[in-house]
Amino acid sequence: MAKFRKKPVVINAVQFWPWDELPEGVQKRSLGGNSLSIDGEQVQWFIKTLDGDMIVSPGDWIITGINGEKYPCKPEIFQKTYEQVD
Repeated sequence: MAKFRKKPVVINAVQFWPWDELPEGVQKRSLGGNSLSIDGEQVQWFIKTLDGDMIVSPGDWIITGINGEKYPCKPEIFQKTYEQVD
């Protein structure tokens, strides 16, 4: 088995907080169960990805990939994987 290193790619990302303006691609839906209560309404945020709808939680990063696709990333994974560039 051969080893490979991921090529360095610069991405755009924004951290999601529901009280800020929703990042492009993030949508809200009313739900019950495992969701967040906002002003008495049970809601959940999601983003359409190449792999289908994925739930976005407060604090997640919304990454725009090299082909313009969007997907969420948990803060702890984002911190281990990416570093800010100027």
